[in-house]
Amino acid sequence: MDKVVKSDAEWRVQLSPEEFRVLRQAGTERPFTGEYVDTKTVGVYSCRACGTELFRSDTKFDSHCGWPSFYEPSKSDAVTLIEDRSMGMVRVEVRCATCDSHLGHVFHGEGYGTPTDDRYCINSVSLRLEPAE
Repeated sequence: MDKVVKSDAEWRVQLSPEEFRVLRQAGTERPFTGEYVDTKTVGVYSCRACGTELFRSDTKFDSHCGWPSFYEPSKSDAVTLIEDRSMGMVRVEVRCATCDSHLGHVFHGEGYGTPTDDRYCINSVSLRLEPAE
């Protein structure tokens, strides 16, 4: 997998201000406002910044947390996980392994009954859904 490396100036040209704030500055969209929160469309979710496949719709589930939730990435090397001690707590940040863009956070052991017991809580603005044909 080839890494995508760009300057902030290059990312600002490519991304909208909201996409840049979330993807490149680790922001968060407001809960229940993202375009993919309630989407049931079958397809592939890719990184909005670089196009790398990240998640598939068959791993998306209703967590009612306000952001799209998945129980696993489409490939084990699609994302990187980084300890996040911001906001006065310890969480695990999820980033795109190709371009290092912020996607959201992953939580484990919440009892959702998914095969992995993980909840990848991902910002809609970090994703682009490619519907299956």
